[in-house]
Amino acid sequence: MRLIYTLLGVALLLLTIASILRTLVVPRGLYTGLVYRLWAVLRLLLRLAAGPRGAYRAQDRAQTWLAPLILIGMLGAWLASMLLAYTLLMHGTSELAWRVSFREAGSSLFTLGFASGDRLNLSALDFLAAASGPLVIALQIAYLPTLYAAYNRREVEVTLLQSRAGEPAWGPELLARQSLVDTEKALPQLYQSWERLAADLGESHSTYPVLLSFRSPQPNRSWVVGLVSVLDAAALHLAISPRSAPPEARLVLRAGFTAMRDIARSLRIDFDPDPHPESPIRLTYTEFDAAVAMVAAAGFPKERSVQEAWPHFKGWRVNYEALAYELARRTDAVPALWTGPRDFTAAPIPPRRPADRRPDGVGGGSGTR
Repeated sequence: MRLIYTLLGVALLLLTIASILRTLVVPRGLYTGLVYRLWAVLRLLLRLAAGPRGAYRAQDRAQTWLAPLILIGMLGAWLASMLLAYTLLMHGTSELAWRVSFREAGSSLFTLGFASGDRLNLSALDFLAAASGPLVIALQIAYLPTLYAAYNRREVEVTLLQSRAGEPAWGPELLARQSLVDTEKALPQLYQSWERLAADLGESHSTYPVLLSFRSPQPNRSWVVGLVSVLDAAALHLAISPRSAPPEARLVLRAGFTAMRDIARSLRIDFDPDPHPESPIRLTYTEFDAAVAMVAAAGFPKERSVQEAWPHFKGWRVNYEALAYELARRTDAVPALWTGPRDFTAAPIPPRRPADRRPDGVGGGSGTR
């Protein structure tokens, strides 16, 4: 039995070290079961805390705590797993009782020093445990600046998008606003900025999946919704006005759905890597027709009819729609237009516009034009 306890302790210790390395050290989008399970359990508990029929604002306030709870849960799970592993090792390699083994392991792991004795056969384990605890805590502390640097890069672009695409962001609104204020020439730069951000998101959010649970400072902003709105704007631009669409529109589309696929692989989300352009999408022709009419009414150039543009738009959107909807659902993003359903009851929120405010500053509604 002592040999079995020793082997169990070694196996548990190796599994814990592997989890730490996969989550904090290895620069690749590897699946981290601990983060995913913590995310699933804590997300469910927070949703229940917001109420079974809680509106989006209640859900948003509750889910704000998801990221810090996951970080604390990761550290607690790793330390608890190491404590159990060292308890098994000390009990299996000595004559110590379970209570004494637990006390010895805790004393060494947390460098308390109150249970150390003259047992030479445990010295190596004591030293190893004493090094493990501070090392895990140091890695977790070093992990935080990386997370917040990626978070800040993401949120700067999401915040800048608010004046261009409304809040919450919506792709057709982005094109309409640029036409209304005569800033269509700024679209190539916008597409280029979001191409770089998409590449950053694909790398950072697949390597550090806990970033998915970090919410934007404002409830009606979301990186998923922002990315979908830029991709929809680029796809709509290419569909209705292909001759005037800049090459950056195609580049941001490819970068966007590539980033979503990288994140999906790290989360083990199934997707079709090569969807057929004529495959069905969940966005309806009626919704597309209404959006094109709104964009055209704002003065955006239109080179194709709605019937001609629809297959082109659908051929682009089929590459990212399913993954966008799944990521928006899993992150409990603001229920914006064209971003799919959520796990809570909420009607799509149209973008709020500066024109929706009367001169006295009183809100005048948030319906679409």
